[in-house]
Amino acid sequence: MSLFEVYPLYDIEIEKGEGSLIWDSKGQEYLDLYGGHAVISIGHSHPYYVQKLVSQIRKIGFYSNSIRIPGQIELSEKLEAISGKKDFKLFLCNSGAEANENALKLASFHNGRKKIIAFKGSFHGRTSLAVAATDNPKIQAPVNENENIIFLPLNDQEALENAFKTHSISSVIIEGIQGVGGIQISKPEFLKKIRSLCDHYGAVYIADSVQCGYGRTGQFFAHDIAGVDADMYTMAKGMGNGFPIAGVWISPKFEARYGMLGTTFGGNHLACAAGIAVLDTFLQENLMENAQELGKYWMNSISHIPGIKEVRGRGLMIGIEFHEKGAEIRNQILHQYKIFTGSSDNKNTVRLLPALNLSKDYADRFTHALKAIMEELNPLKK
Repeated sequence: MSLFEVYPLYDIEIEKGEGSLIWDSKGQEYLDLYGGHAVISIGHSHPYYVQKLVSQIRKIGFYSNSIRIPGQIELSEKLEAISGKKDFKLFLCNSGAEANENALKLASFHNGRKKIIAFKGSFHGRTSLAVAATDNPKIQAPVNENENIIFLPLNDQEALENAFKTHSISSVIIEGIQGVGGIQISKPEFLKKIRSLCDHYGAVYIADSVQCGYGRTGQFFAHDIAGVDADMYTMAKGMGNGFPIAGVWISPKFEARYGMLGTTFGGNHLACAAGIAVLDTFLQENLMENAQELGKYWMNSISHIPGIKEVRGRGLMIGIEFHEKGAEIRNQILHQYKIFTGSSDNKNTVRLLPALNLSKDYADRFTHALKAIMEELNPLKK
């Protein structure tokens, strides 16, 4: 039997992880600054996380949403406390794409409209409607093509206003910081404009927080920098530290009815245990504060390395754009210095998405490696 090959693979087998370190099948140690696409939020094999999951699986791992699952209530209460979003309701599912799919669907149920505003450079997932709202035709099959999606330039207020004037808009979906798009930041004034236009026209503001949320920027949701609330926040990736769990955080303006949304695996006992362990660890170890403080220090250190075009991001969601040879630099970081980083649709931008409990020493290890590489590429700029 063989696999259906849809990923280009490194010839590396990772078999063990602890904190921000991982080891391959040959015993080689690597520093993990990518966390499998921002998934590892509290570090590999965190002892409290492992204890919570082991304890739960010894009792029961799964039963359906036809019965009460106390972990769902505990998780929603802890989300309310840490996010500061009062009276929001939680719908649990399995992936970021599924969260966005359900948010877009719920918005259309709410106002009876079809048109969706999304933004160039966006990535919202690979399910039918989520991929239609993703600005990458290479991953859209013909059946995904959707005339109801309007793609606009990010941070272009005039284009946004014109779209609202021209179309009957159901929802606006936007990443607080575009991840796959190369760490492109949505400006606070632009997010405020989305909020005001949605209020004026009766549209729904969906904050895609799948990659940029869950404490990664030092705030629980990256969109919070604008000081306004979205109508829905979609979450996944760091929510379960590797266990598949996702959710839609839904404002009180929406009314639920039976059959509107549904899921087989979403919100199961084991998933909730993982989600609760993550939020407990956030508070016990002050991980959002660490993300904010370390991120400022790290971005400043990297920005002083000669030969770098731009450093973008907030907290521990960082993009480093090079003038050229971005892919080669990333491969050198991995193979010569044994450090995992991420790529982006911008081929010269490397993404850093480490666990939120990353130490300053590990951040410095990367900075020193990158400085050495850049000195080799630009010997006159030492």
